[in-house]
Amino acid sequence: MATLEGNKAKTARRVVEVLEFFDEHHRHVTVMDIVRRYNRPQSSTSELLASLVELGLLYKDSGSRSYTLTPRAAILGSLSQPSLVRDGTLSMLIDRLVAQTGLGTALFGMVRLNAQVFRWCAGSKHVAHERGQLASGAQERLCESAAGWLLLSTNAPAYCERVVRRLNAEAPADRKFNYASMLQRVQECGRRGYAIGPAAFGSSAEMAAILLPVQPGESPMAMGFVYQPNDQIESMKLVELLQSSVQRCIRHTANQSDLREVVSNAA
Repeated sequence: MATLEGNKAKTARRVVEVLEFFDEHHRHVTVMDIVRRYNRPQSSTSELLASLVELGLLYKDSGSRSYTLTPRAAILGSLSQPSLVRDGTLSMLIDRLVAQTGLGTALFGMVRLNAQVFRWCAGSKHVAHERGQLASGAQERLCESAAGWLLLSTNAPAYCERVVRRLNAEAPADRKFNYASMLQRVQECGRRGYAIGPAAFGSSAEMAAILLPVQPGESPMAMGFVYQPNDQIESMKLVELLQSSVQRCIRHTANQSDLREVVSNAA
């Protein structure tokens, strides 16, 4: 039974890996692309992609033997998301910020005691990191990055204290921190709504990140620029750019919502 459950979990992980591989740089993917990226067996990878085609999540081009995502893959799960995610506004914002600054930009969420990269978009300015770590789907302990501090700060104070204490207790000897200092840092990030600090995820880079506004009941998200410390970058200018850009997106989304209501009432 344990082996069966383990195989199910492994299959689920591999499905997510395939879907995450597709991005603005990988719109057409072959079996060998997946095999090389994740060091998977070719036979089982071919079977997995064939199953995703049958489920309507992938198209297969019989000529080039490559795969592309179907609209179903894009729509699946999106309808229940916050409007910034559902209508693609957040993705378009990230693309614009990367084009405007040349800096890598990431969207983060909280998964148990980890910060997870929901989306990573590399910029033209190179950021050194270990292969595969600074990528969509990657996870890092909440205490390790500026984005993690922000996400931690959204928890109720008593729970946040317990989480910080647990993170320190479970950390390897070379990654332990001063509990009181970390808690103070997290609380300060929460009050300000932004954080400047380590990017983590296998990188020595820095990060300037902000909390995204969410509605009651929605899970917290953070978004940040990632840059090398020697880039002569004014971190607070990046914070201000993130804040003003997100506010414009929110106003645009609200205006679109008002327009839909007017059209609905007129009909």
